Amino acid sequence: MTAGAPPNRSLPLAGTRILAFTQLGAGPYAMTLLGDLGAEIIKVEDPVTGGDEARNVPPFAEDGDSLYFQALNRNARSMTLNLRVESGRDLLRRLAAHCDAIYCNTRGDLPAKLGLDYASLQDANPRIVCCSLTGYGRSGPRHAEPAYDYLLQSAAGFMGLTGDPGGPPTKAGVSVVDFSGGMMSALGLVIGLLRVRDTGIGGDVDVSLLDTALSMLNYLAAWNLSRGIEPTRLPDSAHPSLVPSQTFATADGYIVVMCMKQKFWQRLAACLDLDELAADPRFATIADRFDNRDELIPLLKERFQTHTTAEWLNRLRGQVPSAPVNSVAEALRDEQVLHRQMIVEYEHEMFGRVRQVGSPLKLDGVEPVYGPASRCGADTDEILRDLLDLKDEEIAELRRHRAI
Repeated sequence: MTAGAPPNRSLPLAGTRILAFTQLGAGPYAMTLLGDLGAEIIKVEDPVTGGDEARNVPPFAEDGDSLYFQALNRNARSMTLNLRVESGRDLLRRLAAHCDAIYCNTRGDLPAKLGLDYASLQDANPRIVCCSLTGYGRSGPRHAEPAYDYLLQSAAGFMGLTGDPGGPPTKAGVSVVDFSGGMMSALGLVIGLLRVRDTGIGGDVDVSLLDTALSMLNYLAAWNLSRGIEPTRLPDSAHPSLVPSQTFATADGYIVVMCMKQKFWQRLAACLDLDELAADPRFATIADRFDNRDELIPLLKERFQTHTTAEWLNRLRGQVPSAPVNSVAEALRDEQVLHRQMIVEYEHEMFGRVRQVGSPLKLDGVEPVYGPASRCGADTDEILRDLLDLKDEEIAELRRHRAI
């Protein structure tokens, strides 16, 4: 890229400019992953509606900004652009000529309608990658429907697998489909950019939340499609086939133990002082324990309730895969989390010191960059001057036409 501020070459995505039409959770999360590693994220917001609705999500929402918004949009610059007017659509095409990618998370019918697809922008920039993250994809009978994480957890079967038998269907406590869709779309966008490097030609990347959620069913889907097995909910969040791999109540809380390999079962029996169970032919193999789950689990439950979570973790650590059932606050204080520098902070003009979870991507010799998201439209004039060399009177004319 030739326009704009010189990129920070110490970051792997430096020099990559993405014009991002993002809102709420999934799309902004994708852009945060790329922005942490140096991509220039220009968040485009609607001047008519007041920008991303995430700016007003409580708690701690004030004056067009919120901690929710900051968590999902750090490092992003903001400009306003109205695609309802011709001068706004023309401005999009001019901006696209100076960007590597266009990214949007909208309904599946909107990328083409709004001119955010490759067919609309290839004349302006044949190398442009146009990545869309939609609820149901850009084709099919439901492509024009809106979709959100909660809906997709339901539609993709997640809620039918979550919770105790006999209880109501239950969603995950975090937005697993939104965040997975964001990661998948970020991966798709980078793959599109790599294709441009080899071919010189851009194109569309079509990622949907539904497709992403279904891909996460993985082996459960294979069981159902190949042998007609219908996975069901099991007590104590148990694994569907590996026993014991589930939650156990302790004297003061809960612990999760996962015997994913035969050796872990043998070690667990020893750590619990239940060597007789390891020698019991009913529980000898993975298949045996699966077949005799109802006999084994009550014996283990009784034993786990005799000591505290901390005492069991002390016994099991390094021997059997195990973890406490943490609160959010406890998870954020974990020694491994702190060692991995996953808690980061920056200064914000309104909120002061903002602390967040950092990038999960660790690259040798790379220090991710963390900074606040801009206020709505704060960078519009600077971006137009830097990328398009517009004069103040030209920018004022765009405002008169309500393009920005």
